[in-house]
Amino acid sequence: MRSPDAPIGVFDSGLGGLSVVNELWRELPRESILYVADSANCPYGERSTAFIRSRSLAICETLVARGVKAIVIACNTATAGALDLLRERIALPIIGLEPAVKPATALTVTGKIAVLSTPVTATSPRLADLLERYGDGLDIRTIGMPGLADRVEAGEGDSDEVTEQLRGVIAPLVAAGVDTIVLGCTHYPFLAATVAAIAGDAVRIVDSSNAVARRVRDILISSHDLAPPPRLGTFALETSADLDVVGDVASRLLRRPITASPFALVGLVHAV
Repeated sequence: MRSPDAPIGVFDSGLGGLSVVNELWRELPRESILYVADSANCPYGERSTAFIRSRSLAICETLVARGVKAIVIACNTATAGALDLLRERIALPIIGLEPAVKPATALTVTGKIAVLSTPVTATSPRLADLLERYGDGLDIRTIGMPGLADRVEAGEGDSDEVTEQLRGVIAPLVAAGVDTIVLGCTHYPFLAATVAAIAGDAVRIVDSSNAVARRVRDILISSHDLAPPPRLGTFALETSADLDVVGDVASRLLRRPITASPFALVGLVHAV
């Protein structure tokens, strides 16, 4: 049995999942977080499903060995490719992420929605299932955005190149009547201000970060695993990539000083 003082494990292919961390801090300020940024392999959205499954399992097994009490897959691509496997193999609560299609369907007036995601998520069976369940009678367009997560990961989210890439996709969507845009990658909430500026005030921008944080809260309440008062939680960032680079970008994204430490797997990555 894990102690309520144990941390929540959070992992992503890189730093996009820090958008989920922001929401966890708002919902659960007493909880400690151990965040793994697998930045050496970012983005998962351009990796094979076999790689995503084996790598995600190895990371989760390592988090279990490190004593976490729950795991958040703060990555739409890893959720789409590996969530079922992880829930079969890991005896802890596993909270996945999926594009906010359901809430988007409640917001749209025109019936036209766009889902921006990585290429793998855009063609994943899990997203297709979401569209089938909630998209009846609606025009929902899924758009894979190659390279966009890389730009955020490199700290280039505010660059002119990113703005132009987004403009080239969003402007035609708005012209076609799309009034709700789903940010279907955890890197993309860090681009929300740019997306909103291009799309205009009449377009709603939605993502899944807060819904995931609330789901974690509800699970910890039901299992009596909430961290006790009066303490505030701690935050640790570990990465498979360059510590200085990752720490610098994380500091900019979270707007507070962050120091990264090296991440090492327990055991070997194995085929699944």
